[in-house]
Amino acid sequence: MKSRGTFLFSAILLLLVGIAAVLPESTPPGDKESVIIQTMMRNLERFHYQPMRIDDDFSSRAYRHYLNDMDGARLFFTEKDLKEFDDNKLTIDDQINAGSYEFFNLVQKRWKASLDKTEQWYKEILDQPIELEKGGEFTVRDDEAGWSANDKTLRQYWADYIKRDVINQITNKQEDYEKAVKARAKLTPAEIAEKEKEAGETLAPLVKQSVAEIEKAVRAKTLERYDGWYERMRKSKLSIRRSQYLNALTSMFDPHTTYYRPKDKESFDIRFSGRLEGIGATLQNKNEYTKVTTLVVGGPAWKAKELEVDDLIMAVRQQGEEEAVDIKDMLVEDVVGFIRGDKGTTVYLKIRKPDGTIKEISIVRDVVVIDDNYAKSLIIAGEEEKIGYINLPSFYADFQNEDGRFSDKDVKAELKKLKTQNVDGIILDLRNNGGGSLSSVVDMTGFFIPEGPVVQVAGRGGRKEILSDKDPSVVWDGPVVVLVNQYSASASEILAAALQDYNRAVIVGSTQTFGKGTVQRFIDMDRTIPGRADIKPLGTVKLTMQKFYRVDGGSTQLRGVVPDIILPDSRSLLKTGERQQTGPLAWTEIEPAKHHQNVYRIPFMETLRERSNNRVAQNPTFLKIQENAKRIKRQRDQNTYPLTLSAYKAMDEANKKEAERYKGMFDGEVNTGVTNIDADLIMIGSDESKVARNDDFKKGVGKDVYIQEALNILKDMKDLE
Repeated sequence: MKSRGTFLFSAILLLLVGIAAVLPESTPPGDKESVIIQTMMRNLERFHYQPMRIDDDFSSRAYRHYLNDMDGARLFFTEKDLKEFDDNKLTIDDQINAGSYEFFNLVQKRWKASLDKTEQWYKEILDQPIELEKGGEFTVRDDEAGWSANDKTLRQYWADYIKRDVINQITNKQEDYEKAVKARAKLTPAEIAEKEKEAGETLAPLVKQSVAEIEKAVRAKTLERYDGWYERMRKSKLSIRRSQYLNALTSMFDPHTTYYRPKDKESFDIRFSGRLEGIGATLQNKNEYTKVTTLVVGGPAWKAKELEVDDLIMAVRQQGEEEAVDIKDMLVEDVVGFIRGDKGTTVYLKIRKPDGTIKEISIVRDVVVIDDNYAKSLIIAGEEEKIGYINLPSFYADFQNEDGRFSDKDVKAELKKLKTQNVDGIILDLRNNGGGSLSSVVDMTGFFIPEGPVVQVAGRGGRKEILSDKDPSVVWDGPVVVLVNQYSASASEILAAALQDYNRAVIVGSTQTFGKGTVQRFIDMDRTIPGRADIKPLGTVKLTMQKFYRVDGGSTQLRGVVPDIILPDSRSLLKTGERQQTGPLAWTEIEPAKHHQNVYRIPFMETLRERSNNRVAQNPTFLKIQENAKRIKRQRDQNTYPLTLSAYKAMDEANKKEAERYKGMFDGEVNTGVTNIDADLIMIGSDESKVARNDDFKKGVGKDVYIQEALNILKDMKDLE
């Protein structure tokens, strides 16, 4: 079983934690599990933004979704199993009303039987040498594919699945050997002596193994890995598997509505508070491996600059150990267990990039460095103008501490500092900003406009509230460019949309932003039913209760914000954001809110767009980015692989050779004159680590082609004024 739900929870969720007092209902009959499913569904029907009928249509969709969750890779069930499940396809709604888990129990029974069956198969397959040059192809199945007709065809799928796995590992081992030979050949005698001194022994000679020797070793290692996988599946807690079923039901409402066991809610609170340890990444099961969905700003992975969103983690190696643990088909909870560790220790991750490149990276475990999560600014001097650059990683707000930091206050301070430096324009960078505090984004928008509406929030039944900036003063009245990408979400989208609707700033970036325009709240289910202390705690349900709307009336949901000027992006051809989630709420619109500003208006947007497009068309880096987007899309869409070692190796080499063409695209400095504000230098110089992080920050800005184009757009704005 592979849980494809996110284990660590992203800051992309703009949450209003807590809820007004909920009137308790009568307690449903039955045991604890029966009460949980009935109470959860009652709360969804009572409070969800878009309640739905729990009927046969609901049953049919939940049926398919749960089976995809259980067997998305199509490794366990056959059409025969599905026929046994079929009687439940239109009765899940009736089972919910009765507090029954009949379908869940049946699926679990068949799944456990399949574990016994398939365990015997993989042991038999791996007991014999794999024919590496026999031929054929293997097509990976996903949750859009059908199931095998019977046990015979499923066993053959397993044989091909394992063969591709073994061939891939042999290819990697041969490549690792070739890399080691080349690296050893580059060492001088003095360097070899130094390494031997450090190791305390003579460097062992590199021994080239035959294909047969490698194949045998790989099979043994694969058998060990599969045995571990099956052991973990058999030991997986029933409560976790039952929670997976409950979340198949909640996801019918929308992708952000979720059931949390009490333990899961506790973990969420810890992570949302920012008290994170480990590498600082949000992980999610993706087919056979674990995908990185977000990086915690200021965390170890974010600082190391090697792990990125959409990377797949393939293996984990601990400090001081030579052997890595292959995490293929491992539940994300187990993966996290291998990645976590004591502060200061190093973990080594074998990762696969979206373009197919495989590499091992190292990350020193630590707690999140909060300083890196705060707004910070630089000055970028051009030929004739001086521009202020503000990087805002999230809309943070520390309500727990009296002296807590708030993103709006910090951005206001940065704007004031930049004004004293007489900058000609401002770049506000919201790329990869997943959201945060709603009050902060409302106040922050007000720094650029006089008082007026910022965002509309509509609840169930069309109840609408307009959230407005009530301060008539304006902190910055000059030109503004806002940088966004497909990972700018929630609060980021509110700010970008408001400044766009007011025609106050030029929004620049990817084809569109993430598209999360909904608000979730937590409901403690214990508070919704009286009595029954014997079965509590029941857990918590997080459900969507409101939608965000722009001041012009359109929702940011699904469509996100389309920039005024769109720049090429290496991931522009991939399906990302809210659109790729299960059952997202639709885009809708309401009446616009009256809005006006006379601080700074942009009457020449079309000219700005035309000039930018002309520059991009002649910029070698942007042209390469466009080419690379096609390559990444092609790599992502590939699902068929050769089953001969020679053909697989040729394919792998061709992919790596192609990837080499795009390395170093962002290595050159394109923005000169990047400096700190004088007032910041004392604080930066007070700590060695701050100096290092500041140097990295400035170097990154200096090499950023998107910031370069934002500077060009601001220069155009100055010229056109």
